[in-house]
Amino acid sequence: MPTPAADSAPATASDRRRWAQYLADERAEGAVYRSLAARRAGEEREILLSLAEAEKRHEEHWLGLLGGEPQRMPRASLRSRSTAWLARRFGSIFTLALAQRAEARSPYDTDPHASPAMAADEKVHHEVVRGLAARGRRRLSGTFRAAVFGANDGLVSNLALVMGIGATGVAPQFVLFSGVAGLLAGALSMAAGEFVSVRSQREMLDSTEPSDYADAGLPDLDLDANELALVYRARGMGQDDALEQANRVLARARAGKTPTRPTAIDGHEVVGGAWKAAASSFLFFAGGAIIPVLPWIFGLSGIAAVALALALVGLALLATGATVGLLSGAAPLPRALRQLAIGFGAAAVTYVLGLVFGVSLG
Repeated sequence: MPTPAADSAPATASDRRRWAQYLADERAEGAVYRSLAARRAGEEREILLSLAEAEKRHEEHWLGLLGGEPQRMPRASLRSRSTAWLARRFGSIFTLALAQRAEARSPYDTDPHASPAMAADEKVHHEVVRGLAARGRRRLSGTFRAAVFGANDGLVSNLALVMGIGATGVAPQFVLFSGVAGLLAGALSMAAGEFVSVRSQREMLDSTEPSDYADAGLPDLDLDANELALVYRARGMGQDDALEQANRVLARARAGKTPTRPTAIDGHEVVGGAWKAAASSFLFFAGGAIIPVLPWIFGLSGIAAVALALALVGLALLATGATVGLLSGAAPLPRALRQLAIGFGAAAVTYVLGLVFGVSLG
């Protein structure tokens, strides 16, 4: 319901336009959650449908203030329409990330015609969507990390390489050869490094997870000594809790029941697979590293090749930075500009060094 402060003044034409816009946006956001729910099952589906119901309550609030359906219904904001389009076609982590940002930008905190409960709803919705998005991010994190790092490293390292070599004044064919060699060497190195890194991390997780090694000997343990309690104390339980847990496990073992184990966080899901990480790293590094070389592949040289390489790599860096920002639930533009500054900074350093070496060799 409207706040007392909002009731004290008659609604203006500007107020009614704003309420109609809120109504359109709430309907679009509700459609996003229903589209996402249609692609999911179980608990996630129920959560998304509950969010859609909450958006329906907000619709009714603005309809009440408007006195019914407005004669001229505005379109939902471009952000809301874009999110709804993604939800209908993909239902991906990108959609949840965009929805998370949308909930964080709610105007209800400062609008006197929005109830405090509605403003509180939006804050809670932000955390709910963050939690749903976090599940997808965990499933995506291992391969995605390798892909993003690979593409970014390919863009930056090969741009810096061709800029530095090109600045020395060597023939265009030598720049092209250096770029292709840098692509292959870097992609293979990245793939090998990712494989070793992820495989080692998974092996470390395997070695730290609880095992059933001692289960066969449980019925024969001395109940008075109960060294099983030491196992639970080593896993972080207090002395009394460890003893209580050990007694429960022994009782189940002597009754012929399978020992129960606490559910652990699946670290393997976060780390990802070693082969997938290696393949992603190789392909995305190669995909990024080929972009700075394209002008020389198509026969350009000199300033024209340098300018085109910078333009192509700049667009790619902006895209990768924005993608990382979206998936992390943060503003995409600052991340995009950060990627651009890092990439161009590295290229500028090597270009200056190439000029220095080119003059000295000349």
